[in-house]
Amino acid sequence: MIKKTVQDIEVDGKKVLVRVDFNVPLDVKTGAITDDSRIRAALPTIKYLIDHKAKVILCSHLGRPKGKVDEGLRTAPIAKRLSKLIDMPVSTTPDCIGADVEKTVNNLKGGDILLLENIRFHAEEEANDPSFAQALAKLADIYVDDAFGTAHRAHASTVGVAKHLPAVAGFLMEKELNALSGILNNPAHPFAALLGGAKVSDKIGLLANIFQKVDSYLIGGGMAATFLAVKGYKVGLSSIEEDKLDIAHKLISDADSMGIDFLLPVDAIVAESINTESKGEVVGISDIPDGTYIVDIGPRTIELFKTKMKGCSTIFWNGPMGVYEIPQFSSGTKGMAIMLSEINAITVIGGGSTAEIVEEMHLSHKMTHVSTGGGASLKFLEGKELPGVAVLLDK
Repeated sequence: MIKKTVQDIEVDGKKVLVRVDFNVPLDVKTGAITDDSRIRAALPTIKYLIDHKAKVILCSHLGRPKGKVDEGLRTAPIAKRLSKLIDMPVSTTPDCIGADVEKTVNNLKGGDILLLENIRFHAEEEANDPSFAQALAKLADIYVDDAFGTAHRAHASTVGVAKHLPAVAGFLMEKELNALSGILNNPAHPFAALLGGAKVSDKIGLLANIFQKVDSYLIGGGMAATFLAVKGYKVGLSSIEEDKLDIAHKLISDADSMGIDFLLPVDAIVAESINTESKGEVVGISDIPDGTYIVDIGPRTIELFKTKMKGCSTIFWNGPMGVYEIPQFSSGTKGMAIMLSEINAITVIGGGSTAEIVEEMHLSHKMTHVSTGGGASLKFLEGKELPGVAVLLDK
């Protein structure tokens, strides 16, 4: 960890602005929080600051209000859940900047905690507006970034604020950077990358950057169709990224010449349509009917991937193996999750929908690390600098 953390700076009695990622999923009908794992992930930093009598000012976005007040995206329900989790009151403000907010902040005592209103109610947040960043910074003496999930965004609350305050990482940010740096810099071998999701284009940067480090690629999900097409297989109605065929061919060719296993599905579940009423059929990869979509990896592929991973010391997983949200097409993804939860290896889950799946299956505690940032973890593993990390003070 080359960045300073909250432990490297004096926080006692200070006003500390903490950027958290409390962008939790909400029930469409009731507005209730359906998964509080992002709130729980920030608790170590929050508790540390409370224990050191800091005046804790939390800020987060929630949903996509597009720079306008959205009554369904206020942070009050989050404050209520956080209050329950830490067993102490969490006050809120009707806005995130301005004279009234400053007055509330100035009345805080050491160990108090305040959650500001949704910062994306202001369009200036995503625009990284200097005046908005300054108004946020005016609330505090110190800035702590514990929102890895937004570290790849150059917003006012992730980058702009750091120009005005000493900026350090929270414990969650530290944990994320250490876990993902381990994958990049010193993975235990054999090292496998299990990749799924819809598009090859989403993973090209990752595939290229970890190419010299992995021993095996295991490819499932919608992105497998493009690679299968390169190998000459017919993939029915499944989407092929025509503009990525050359890159896909080069990746397979380079893997072969470097002795890297590049495993593609050997069978698949196919369906004539993709909806909850659809019935899937297991077919060999060379027998995919013209009028069907690949909707999941098949049972032989599940076993092939499991066998390969059983011999690995490090596994990174990002992306579902099929159309996970439709129960009958979720077997491949569930099979991978269960396998990774049982294996004696370093298992790193790359955030986004993959993290949500593992959390939903109550398997997070059995993984070495479950990232809280989908886009951020991919960008980091692509070798790109994350703006929200770059602005933090070096040790």
